[in-house]
Amino acid sequence: MDIQIGRSKTARRAYGIDEIALVPGTRTLDPNLADTSWRIGGIEREIPIIASAMDGVVDVRMAVLLSQLGALGVLNLEGIQTRYVDPEPILKRIASVGKSEFVTLMQELYAEPIKPELITQRIREIKEQGGIAAVSSTPVGAVKYGEVVSKAGADLFFVQATVVSTAHLSPESVTPLDLAQFCKEMPIPVILGNCVTYEVTLNLMKAGAAGILVGIGPGAACTSRGVLGVGIPQATAVAECAAARDDYYQETGKYIPVIADGGLITGGDICKCIACGADGVMIGSPFARAKEAPGQGFHWGMATPSPVLPRGTRIQVGSTGTLEQILKGPAQLDDGTHNLLGALKTSMGTLGAKNLKEMQQVEVVIAPSLLTEGKVYQKAQQLGMGK
Repeated sequence: MDIQIGRSKTARRAYGIDEIALVPGTRTLDPNLADTSWRIGGIEREIPIIASAMDGVVDVRMAVLLSQLGALGVLNLEGIQTRYVDPEPILKRIASVGKSEFVTLMQELYAEPIKPELITQRIREIKEQGGIAAVSSTPVGAVKYGEVVSKAGADLFFVQATVVSTAHLSPESVTPLDLAQFCKEMPIPVILGNCVTYEVTLNLMKAGAAGILVGIGPGAACTSRGVLGVGIPQATAVAECAAARDDYYQETGKYIPVIADGGLITGGDICKCIACGADGVMIGSPFARAKEAPGQGFHWGMATPSPVLPRGTRIQVGSTGTLEQILKGPAQLDDGTHNLLGALKTSMGTLGAKNLKEMQQVEVVIAPSLLTEGKVYQKAQQLGMGK
């Protein structure tokens, strides 16, 4: 139902993850029986969680560790790892600078040219250690480095921007990336994003995407919604794009996974995204809190270093545990940020969902007070859900 903003404009209601809740059905399930496995680009993983392609989240070491633990990490091909032979001193500078100097420092550090030989080196370092080499670039970067990526032996290529569409208009002097041609010519699966609508999701699937990233601006370090005023709350965005996936599957027999990207902090957030229709999720700040993360307790968005219009900031997330504790436990925190896999399996057991497809079918209700109802003491004492 449309809502009238004024005489000349109506709008539809959209919902964020914090505004919904999941409803138990008629059966429950032992969490050990919950199957959380999924496939992306022909690769099967035990855990439907991807680490974001952000410099404070994924480096070679993290990509390998995530692969070993049953998840997936994506390396940013236009970040620190491919601009500097030794990224460690650069990451220390980012972690040590004050708030007022941060943006200019980032613009300075990211002005260093990307080195194609480092792209090859990082991919090979991941592969040599038995990791899955998933990498990411902007559409412009995909044009420049697509051949380098494929020759280096990467397993998955994520083409990401704030918004990606098949109907991009450019000045006459600029040749835009032809997504359909790129997907067809690349010898490895290409995941496209980001988008938030049914129509664009369907078009990207028709272009040959092996997966779709959903989300504009909900990320912890992202400021796109404030800078651009653009976005759809994540619960509605995921449900819209999942509908396009299901219709595309009915038409073609091809199942293209939808990945909720951004704004997910706790196990409950992940569970609710999957219940809205996501096949997997991409998260950044929860993994930035791992002791092994390259950001040294800090996290920043991919668009933060923009020389023209930064759309991200650096946030201090601290280091709360090992990557394994955050992903698989045992949890040392009570706020839902540790043992994300355990939270998903326990939620599936509570809801009676044997696998992710059944989890996508559970009942969802609108619940604006879900995170505050009865939590007066937690909030007052900054414990658990009140932190």
